[in-house]
Amino acid sequence: MRRVAVVVCALLCVTSCGRGRAADGDSGRLPGAPTGVTAAAGSATSVHVMWNGLPEGSGIRGYEVYRGTTKVEEVPGSQHMVDVTRLRPSTAYVFTVRARSGDGSLGPRSRAVRATTPAMVAADRAAPTRPARPVGRAVGSRAVQLSWDASTDDRAVVSYDIWQGGAKIHSVGGNQTAAVVMGLRPGTRYVFTVRARDAADNLSPASAAVRLSTPGSGDGRDTEPTAFTARTHEESGAWYLDLAWDPPQVDGVVTEYQIQLDSGTTTSLVWGGTPPKGRSTYSFYVGRDHGVRHQVRLRARLPDGTWGGWSAERTVATGA
Repeated sequence: MRRVAVVVCALLCVTSCGRGRAADGDSGRLPGAPTGVTAAAGSATSVHVMWNGLPEGSGIRGYEVYRGTTKVEEVPGSQHMVDVTRLRPSTAYVFTVRARSGDGSLGPRSRAVRATTPAMVAADRAAPTRPARPVGRAVGSRAVQLSWDASTDDRAVVSYDIWQGGAKIHSVGGNQTAAVVMGLRPGTRYVFTVRARDAADNLSPASAAVRLSTPGSGDGRDTEPTAFTARTHEESGAWYLDLAWDPPQVDGVVTEYQIQLDSGTTTSLVWGGTPPKGRSTYSFYVGRDHGVRHQVRLRARLPDGTWGGWSAERTVATGA
């Protein structure tokens, strides 16, 4: 079983770490670095940058997008994507994203992502063909998965734009014919269409409409870690809690969990690098006393930035 290094606030300090630390939603807390950042050329002069939104209650006022060291866009906290325009054709760019809290504090930069704009094609007025046979399905209560047949173009298709009603909400590279659209509302009906774009910014006609409804509960159902187990072991006179679980089955990568011990302060568990595939494990210190009972559970931060459902709660005792 593979173990991956993680960055956490040690659970040894579950109680004491809470002192003097701003709670979620407090604008005085420095925001974390946005995760899941991607960048894809939308045309010869634009790049579409996306990222996972930080969790609800984080007090995020907005996000800043940087091209190299230059800030090029600023968007409100409810927005998790932007088109960076007025770029040069046939040029490689590097982008990062930073979150800004309610009091104006800027968090650290995200990991850098790269995108290269294609060459500009002179006198190209021919739009790509319409994406054909689009289909989709709901993925939980806040996301949908769409797919379609590739368009053709006299030069090349650079990207596909996904539209919700009359608004463009997502974009993927021209070599992709599927996308997961996240950040949706539970119990809501949506109408999606897809349009192909070439390097000269010619847009195809819209595909046929895909009508989908997200499940209405919004209660985290089917998003909780499963097969959750908790055991204790002793090492050099100290007791440790050993956790194991199967990640929730969601589209995208889960990189962060919250662990709640004894109904107290939750502590973040962030994978240092690519998360393991399949079953995950983690062990942490809980004290030196024998016969102490603990209750523990955890939940995953989903790719759209929201928290999934809690796992089953387990009760264990040191020495049992």
